[in-house]
Amino acid sequence: MPQDWVKRSLRSVWHPCTQMQHHETVPLIPVSHGRGAWLYDHEGKRYLDAISSWWVNLFGHANPRINAALKDQLDRLEHAMLAGFTHEPVIRLSEQLSELTGRVLGHAFYASDGASAVEIALKMSFHAWRNAGHTDKQEFVCLKGSYHGETIGALAVTDVALFKDAYGPLLRASRVVESPDARNAREGETAQDVARRAAKDVEELFNERAGKIAAIIIEPLVQCATGMAMHDPLYLALVRELCDRHSVHLILDEIAVGCGRTGTFFACEQAGIWPDFLCLSKGISGGYLPLSLVLTRDEVYEAFYSTDIRRGFLHSHSYTGNPLACRAALATLQIFKEDNVLATNRERYARLTRALQPLADHERTRHFRQAGMIWAFDAVEPDAARAATFSRRFFGAALDNELLLRPIGRTVYLMPPYILSDEEMDGLAEHTRKVFESVIAA
Repeated sequence: MPQDWVKRSLRSVWHPCTQMQHHETVPLIPVSHGRGAWLYDHEGKRYLDAISSWWVNLFGHANPRINAALKDQLDRLEHAMLAGFTHEPVIRLSEQLSELTGRVLGHAFYASDGASAVEIALKMSFHAWRNAGHTDKQEFVCLKGSYHGETIGALAVTDVALFKDAYGPLLRASRVVESPDARNAREGETAQDVARRAAKDVEELFNERAGKIAAIIIEPLVQCATGMAMHDPLYLALVRELCDRHSVHLILDEIAVGCGRTGTFFACEQAGIWPDFLCLSKGISGGYLPLSLVLTRDEVYEAFYSTDIRRGFLHSHSYTGNPLACRAALATLQIFKEDNVLATNRERYARLTRALQPLADHERTRHFRQAGMIWAFDAVEPDAARAATFSRRFFGAALDNELLLRPIGRTVYLMPPYILSDEEMDGLAEHTRKVFESVIAA
């Protein structure tokens, strides 16, 4: 039966982020079930989900507490439109998220996925400036190497050619500024020096075009899809000050880096700042159901508050604020509170960082780096042909060693759920080292 399912999937399912022809030689894995940090196929083979199933699964598969919350909600309300109606889960979730920002970001607008949240933030920024009479502020700024999703608006503020180039004619051009990626450090420079230099690039652009710029969008602390490019929190503080000085909105895309992933619940907390718009998705529902949202300030909300329908924010989708997804998110937040997750994670990432030290010191790795529950290093592959296939070769070898790891180019990264035992962490580090050595030696 499993092999039959694979054949049927290849005939009927168009898989994401995939060149389907590759599956002529790289088999699909038919997943049967998940438990904790592990996924199981129909033959009983297991795989440690070391990338949280694309960065979403925070507390393991089939988590009993999230399961119980969803089962309870199913008997109450599965869905109701959020236009003209409301319900307890969306109210409680909005209030709790606002509390986590110290009520600075007091208004939550809901969607289903990260790219949609980015679209909302971009549209809100543009429309808020228009409602305020600043009709020239129509441009957006993104970072070199940035990734914010694959819808048309989100692609316009993405700077990864692989995703963007094919759709260039459909996209509105954005301004691209230097990345604060600490790997760009010149001889003698620190990560803070790189942050200052990158912020200077923003300052020069703002000095020239602030009257035309609506917002700058940043993935705080870690630019994930460009290869886990990490930067110092100083950069966020410097850009926040520039945005205030030049009347430019700051959009922070915390879709991947929020929900405790970088060590604090919101990554921007480490810089001591709050944005004008904060985008959340992925881990907010614990990896259970599609949910995204944008948190914003009173000033933005008030720019739309009017008797004139044309001044309203007329954006929606049918499943906005779905009660089941919101209930999963509430259960996720409850686990953070009950289990003191942020403090426990500090112990986890200290242990796993120590266990990964042989890879940090390996002669064929560069730029070993870590931010909270994210680890990454860059493989040294001098041969261009081998470098081009490194990711696929590593992915296959990892599966053979009970690991789900999917490198980005030559960047190997780990982004596991927050529930790994000491034994699982030690095994993850050891198996990652073995897989790496086997791939570079083959």
